[in-house]
Amino acid sequence: MLIRRELPEDEPAVTEVHAEAFAPFYPGSHPVEPGLVARLRSSDAWLPPLSLVAVVDGAVVGHVCCTRGALLPGGYPALGLGPLGVRERQQRSGVGSALMHAVLGAADALDETLVVLLGHPDYYPRFGFRPAAELAIEPQDPEWAPAFQARALTSHRPELRGRFEYAQPFSEL
Repeated sequence: MLIRRELPEDEPAVTEVHAEAFAPFYPGSHPVEPGLVARLRSSDAWLPPLSLVAVVDGAVVGHVCCTRGALLPGGYPALGLGPLGVRERQQRSGVGSALMHAVLGAADALDETLVVLLGHPDYYPRFGFRPAAELAIEPQDPEWAPAFQARALTSHRPELRGRFEYAQPFSEL
């Protein structure tokens, strides 16, 4: 498996990855994640160095991205992670973990300070995430609190706190 930056020619495969990965969560309808990635990609929040694909035997089998968000008040920059998707046949084979380690390492190397996500509270702590409230980070919607997690990176400073605002395309869901 190779983890690398997403290239323009990967866009159709990335769309397929998210459509397949999230289909079980949308019985009878289409997942929103493929469209979300497309809208993020065309927004000013898109960070190309933090859009990564997993490639196996020449085929894109997974994708993750981080986009620019902000801590309010103050507008301190922070990252929102997601979506993270892996093709069904590759799930539970380490692809998602490899993507997580790679995107977090890349974000840290770029001197980013903080990454937040909405995700299963039993899965993401293995990557250093913890309840965001422990870092004084609040979600946009209080109902998200049980799944709202954050990970401080090397450049994190304790004064970076407040309500996290995701990139605009997330608000359009």
